[in-house]
Amino acid sequence: MSASRADPLPPLRHDRVKGVAMRLAAITGFAVMAATIKLAYAHGATTPETVFYRCLFGLPPLLGWIAWCGDWDVWRTKRPMAHVLRGSLGLTSMALGFTALSLLPLAEASTISFVAPLFALALSAPILAERVGPRSWIAVAGGFIGVIVVMQPGGDLPIEGTLVALGAAFGVACVTVALRSISRTESTPTIVFWFTIFCTIASGALMPWFGQAHGAFTWALLVLIGLSGGIGQLFLTASLRYAPISALAPIDYLQLVYAVLFGWLLFGDQPAWTTWAGAALIIVSVLSTMERRPVKDTPPSSLEA
Repeated sequence: MSASRADPLPPLRHDRVKGVAMRLAAITGFAVMAATIKLAYAHGATTPETVFYRCLFGLPPLLGWIAWCGDWDVWRTKRPMAHVLRGSLGLTSMALGFTALSLLPLAEASTISFVAPLFALALSAPILAERVGPRSWIAVAGGFIGVIVVMQPGGDLPIEGTLVALGAAFGVACVTVALRSISRTESTPTIVFWFTIFCTIASGALMPWFGQAHGAFTWALLVLIGLSGGIGQLFLTASLRYAPISALAPIDYLQLVYAVLFGWLLFGDQPAWTTWAGAALIIVSVLSTMERRPVKDTPPSSLEA
């Protein structure tokens, strides 16, 4: 395939309603996935299992999308090692993000994941040699102050959980930087395809040691993790074809509303005021840098890296 091959279905402009609807569907899918992961942990699933079944059962939606687009050359790539690097970073950050859900309430895990774009902004200066102005550095500082507020130093939030969540967000930032390079020569379907294949194989290699027998309900949860995550990822990608990022990025923060709702309904969690205050600081900080960074390549959370 040519290195400059365009994505199938070129961007359609001036259809913000469709783009916003797709973004809402994506965020809903990710929120359902996060809540289901936490439920799966409560019913005996392990992190290697949740990661493996997220990838395995995410394949059918992906293959259906490829068939619908008619892009049967999606598997062709001239940069296999770049996909290995992107896959390794994404798999690590996904595992950390899933683990954070086992250690933290949904709302707090979701809030901390929002700092990923700020990590990416900070990394873009030394790695990509991009200019980051004083205003952007102030936004980065403000975002991390928000994280400290959420962490409630001396409070009840487990420090190991917050550190794992921060590690996941940092991993997503590393993925973002890698995507900046890969996307110059590889199409979005190719990147998503090889990421899913890599993660399925790599996490599947751990199943002889971590795979367990489960009841029907737990298996249903594991299937739902893959389907909701896979569908969410596809809608996230598709939304960018129909609407500008300025109209879509604020929608990502509805994930926090979902996290609070699911946390309350399923686990009886009620976020402290510090979570809301910290979330506000983080969200304002990220949105203030929106026009200064390549938001298009940044996943909404560390769950989908």
